[in-house]
Formats: sequence, C-alpha cells, structure tokens
Amino acid sequence: MKVCVLNAKEVIYEGAAREVVLPADDGEMCVLDFHESFLYCLKQGMIRIDNQIIPVKSGVARMKSNELIIMVEKIRRRKSK
Repeated sequence: MKVCVLNAKEVIYEGAAREVVLPADDGEMCVLDFHESFLYCLKQGMIRIDNQIIPVKSGVARMKSNELIIMVEKIRRRKSK
C-alpha cells in the first residue's frame, strides 16, 4: 500500500509499506494491503511502518483505495540543558 505521514510543516514519511500499526483509542490497529476504507482518530503512541517507528502525540488516519494518509502531531523532544 502507499503510505504518507505528514504534519503541518513537512512530509515525515512517504513510500510503500506492507504493514502499518497505528495507536488507536482501543489498542493498536494493524493495517495491511487492501484494508477496507476507514477514517480513525489516533492517540499518543508509536506508528510502526514495516520497521520504522514514528512517535506521535495525536493524529488522524484515512485509508482509501489502498492508500493510507496519516496527519499527525509529532512528539517534540525536550532539549537537554
């Protein structure tokens, strides 16, 4: 499936994936090729795209026509003093 993860400022990930795991309100949601269409709110957690991990604060995921688009707010890392 085609996957695109983006926030308001940049494209975080764009490419093909066989499996994506999303942090959902009621647990993790696994999305595979040709999953049925959905629109889902994401909670704070980790998005796993094959072997890549993206930490997110919140977001929205939409699957349609074997294309997964995920709009996220990334977790900001604190700067050490």
